[in-house]
Amino acid sequence: MSDIDARLAELGITLPTPAAPVANYVGTVRTGNLLIISGQLCFNAEGKLAATGKLGAGVTVEDARVAARYSAINVIAQIKAAVGSLDKVVRIVRLGGFFAATPEFTTHPAVMNGASDLMVEVFGDKGRHARTTIGVPSLPLDSVVEVEALVEVA
Repeated sequence: MSDIDARLAELGITLPTPAAPVANYVGTVRTGNLLIISGQLCFNAEGKLAATGKLGAGVTVEDARVAARYSAINVIAQIKAAVGSLDKVVRIVRLGGFFAATPEFTTHPAVMNGASDLMVEVFGDKGRHARTTIGVPSLPLDSVVEVEALVEVA
């Protein structure tokens, strides 16, 4: 078992089978040592969206933070599928978070911490990253969150 797989087990996380693309794109693209992961919705272990709707209109910050964590788990599943071993991760370079929210909602960073905190829990200092948080009017399947990533791999 790899070091990162052991850490996931300690955290009680089982990686799902990565979601297949639903349109004309691929889940990951590798160019040199960079791996770009397409946006991942917040599917939970049962394959259902962890949260739907909009922040500021019924979805709480805590529910969306948990959903962002699920999106990050799905990002990690895509990384593993692309490179085999998560120990090949040199650094989580950047995360991009998209949040379905009302125009008045402004607490995006607290929600994105669900994904950011998980990356640090799993990868330690290699999980510290730059990030963007963006509010949008809607996301696919009425998901409240979508997370994409740029990762350096060996």
